[in-house]
Amino acid sequence: MTGNHGVWLHLVARDLDPRQIVGLTGVGGAPLRAVEAGGLIGVVGTVDLDEFGEEPLRRNLENLPWLETVARAHHDVAQAVGRFGPVAPTRLATVYHDDTRVASVLAQRRTAFTAALDRVAGRTEWGVKAYAAAGTGAAAARPVPAGGGASPGMAYLQRRRAQLSASEAAQRAAVNGADEVHTALERHAEAGRRHKPQDERLTGAAGWNVLNGAYLVDAARAEEFATLVRQLGDAHPGLRLELTGPWPPYSFAVVEDEVAGGDAAGAGKAWP
Repeated sequence: MTGNHGVWLHLVARDLDPRQIVGLTGVGGAPLRAVEAGGLIGVVGTVDLDEFGEEPLRRNLENLPWLETVARAHHDVAQAVGRFGPVAPTRLATVYHDDTRVASVLAQRRTAFTAALDRVAGRTEWGVKAYAAAGTGAAAARPVPAGGGASPGMAYLQRRRAQLSASEAAQRAAVNGADEVHTALERHAEAGRRHKPQDERLTGAAGWNVLNGAYLVDAARAEEFATLVRQLGDAHPGLRLELTGPWPPYSFAVVEDEVAGGDAAGAGKAWP
């Protein structure tokens, strides 16, 4: 790129006709274009480094409305291009100085990219979250009467111990139930992954998030997978299961090895 511009790499694909992305836009509203190398295609867009360069990105990634807008645009590209064949979405904020560097990365990591695309071909990602029933924890325990003749202080301690014991039992049951759900879903899927549980303060979802799973599922078995989620929800009444998808295979197509080195223009290094 010339001037104060860089290249945002949205995803890597193959067997993609560049004409298929004509008219599509990505992060920052930039028109998408294809960078070809090593039999692979990087779908990229030009971004202004005054907004997407290293220092601006560090600031903007703390701005939740900005981050939501950018993440949605990045996701929409993967959704749109994924209609034409398997894609390996990049992590958010993968920015290079120019197309030449993108082409170099595609050629250098051809084997890894090809393996990732093979892994997700004909498959999509589904998310399943499990929430413990509202009130799980100390607040859910019923008051337990103290033994006869106990002083007020001792009665309080007895009730508190009983509440904590009930809370611990409920928490163990929720965790064990989430483990069973994940194991069953993983058996049905080609691959499964547990992400860090989400904080209720950030999601707004009611209840304690005990499972935040992602599952790679053959497209032909998607309905079976959804049915299994419903069955598992019925089998674990203490949990509320939430199914989302299908999504681009973010959890299973990312090439983990870092190859950007010092050539990435933005804060997000390629394949961190």
